[in-house]
Amino acid sequence: MAGGGKETPRQKMIGMMYLVLTALLAMNVSKDILMTFVTVNESLERTNKSFTDNSNKVMKAFEDAKASNPSALPYYTKAVEAKKLTTDLYEYMEKMKQELISHTAALPAGGDTLRLRFVDAKDDANINTHLLIGDNEKSPKTGEFTAVDLKEKITTVHDKLLKIIQDMQKDKKTMLLKDDYEALIKKIESLKPDVGNQTEDGNAITWEILNFYHNPLAGVITNLSKMESDVKNVEAEMINQLSGASGKVSIKFNQLAAKVVAASSYIQSGQKYNADIFIAASSSDFKEENMQIVVNPASYDTVKGTIEGGIPVKLSPDGTGKYEVGTQGQGEQKYKAVIKFKKPTGEYQFYTYEASYMVAAPSVAVSADQMNVFYVGVPNPVTVSAAGVSPTDLIVSPTGGGVRSIPKGTGKYEFNFTTPGECVVNVSSKSPGGPAKSQGSQKFRVKPLPPPIATVGGVSGSVDMKKSQLSTIGGVGANAPGFDFKANFIVMGFEITGSVKGQTKIATCTGNSLSADAKAILSGAGIGSKIFIDQIKVKGPDGKISSNVPGVTIKVKGG
Repeated sequence: MAGGGKETPRQKMIGMMYLVLTALLAMNVSKDILMTFVTVNESLERTNKSFTDNSNKVMKAFEDAKASNPSALPYYTKAVEAKKLTTDLYEYMEKMKQELISHTAALPAGGDTLRLRFVDAKDDANINTHLLIGDNEKSPKTGEFTAVDLKEKITTVHDKLLKIIQDMQKDKKTMLLKDDYEALIKKIESLKPDVGNQTEDGNAITWEILNFYHNPLAGVITNLSKMESDVKNVEAEMINQLSGASGKVSIKFNQLAAKVVAASSYIQSGQKYNADIFIAASSSDFKEENMQIVVNPASYDTVKGTIEGGIPVKLSPDGTGKYEVGTQGQGEQKYKAVIKFKKPTGEYQFYTYEASYMVAAPSVAVSADQMNVFYVGVPNPVTVSAAGVSPTDLIVSPTGGGVRSIPKGTGKYEFNFTTPGECVVNVSSKSPGGPAKSQGSQKFRVKPLPPPIATVGGVSGSVDMKKSQLSTIGGVGANAPGFDFKANFIVMGFEITGSVKGQTKIATCTGNSLSADAKAILSGAGIGSKIFIDQIKVKGPDGKISSNVPGVTIKVKGG
């Protein structure tokens, strides 16, 4: 609070805000809002405890490591020095929080009841302002547990930590990698209590005023917990960097084995066999309590250290995962996996990878050399395979007959031709880092479609048909007998000739359906008479029109 005399614009604003706060209290709104600070503060306190526990674990591992490795000792000494500075500063902030709460709650310092949650006057801004700033904002008070003293202690710790790292960089025994050094400097700099060049009404705003002047107790305590978290964050970063630099919190690879990894275990004659031969290092720490391998996990969380779903892989005594799965589908099978390893610090490291393998169905290829035939105008289904080569790595190149090739799946194609003649199918395979390798070629004859014949009611040629059946005839069709390919023959037109009451009648039909005159001939035909369906024009799948298509002769019977 400021002394007597003329009030500054800031004091007037604070007074107005206090009136608003008083009004909110009367409306029972402020306490609910301030409970948000309590929630955030308690979350920060839990985080700070986790930071402390983790740092203690790392320091214990660090201490054990230096006992067997003298090179870790100088790093450990610096880590102890840094941790002493951050711990003292953290404990000072904790005592400051207790002092503020005890004065506001009018209780003696110490005890679990001195928690922000149990203080009724969370909105009080006078007591903490008096304790931390004093009565004159332009000349804040000094002494223990004041904002000025806190700033001085944070600045001192910042300067000393900075000097520790800078001195280490001058000594080869404690020199850090460039990236690690720069990261630590940046982290320590974040601790410096600096608000930049902020001003209000032309007056500079100090760090002390910005953080503690006329702020409610809930905000001040939460702010102090945030500062504690910053200190613990710097502490953890320094300990982890120094222990990592010593190499004594890293994985100990104490098991060696010869390994051979080949690009493929199946090759063709004439191809080169390629394999990497090396010594693989493993660790006795690769046990189920420290490491987990899961194939095709649904998800994993690197923060929580959890893996959801997937297929767990059993570890052998030497720490190698043995993955075995049945095969059902064909072609290339891909899978993903994640390895979770618990480091000596208690943190989890995740490693991901992808792999694939090829599944081929047992098959026998039989071909009749004199019947290698393709047809013009219809889709010709083709399957191509080569021993030892994945279908996805084949390159199929047909030529001749105006061929057009359409992929229809793994190893499956559809050839379409426009002219008769000869087609050569050339097959090659992809070669990593080199030209394609020829797998051979095969010749095929390309023939025109067989000539179509006309059909009525599914029959062709000369047929006997009862008088009552004539009314069921709706039109004329066409097909190629004995031709197994799916071929679409379209009737373009035809004529029907028959005797009606002694007179010869002729009806012309367009398309494949009966005209009215044609239907009249069928309905008027007498028993024993003949009906001739001829002059049939048919368009084949290749687009060609045949005009001499064999017709159908119907002899009318009684019934």
